[in-house]
Amino acid sequence: MYRIFCPYRVVESLYDIDFDELQAQGVRGIIFDLDNTIIPWDSADMCPDISAWLRGVMTMGFKVSIVSNNWHRRVKDIAMRFDLPFVSRAYKPAKMGFRRALAAMELEVGETAVVGDQLFTDVVGGNRLGLKTIWVKPLTSREFIGTRLQRRLEKVVVWILKAKGLLG
Repeated sequence: MYRIFCPYRVVESLYDIDFDELQAQGVRGIIFDLDNTIIPWDSADMCPDISAWLRGVMTMGFKVSIVSNNWHRRVKDIAMRFDLPFVSRAYKPAKMGFRRALAAMELEVGETAVVGDQLFTDVVGGNRLGLKTIWVKPLTSREFIGTRLQRRLEKVVVWILKAKGLLG
């Protein structure tokens, strides 16, 4: 039961993701969450370092897409800067948004990882489909009020997972 909450990897920042390891395991595509994963929540500005990093991920040969619960226009505005496929209003942890991203990238579940900052949406959603899930620390502490409430529950689940030896 608890395994649904367990990410494949936990990293402090995007820069800590081991893309060589992912490639060695056959991962060819990365689905990124948007808010507080690659861009601060409620911001239109992406950090130039993250922008360059994201372009580097694509240069390595990874197919990339964005799956977000946010509104269409916001997600589209960011995705179009990089000419990326995207899914807005994905209703994560529902599988639908992830499946649409897989179809857009023309990849299978075993070839794809998902990177996100929220346990209950990104990790659970990716795990439900069988994707490799990478849980990253949020870019900022500024968040939607619903997310702030979820973070409290997230802390409880993390405590339980650690107590059961399921999360390092």
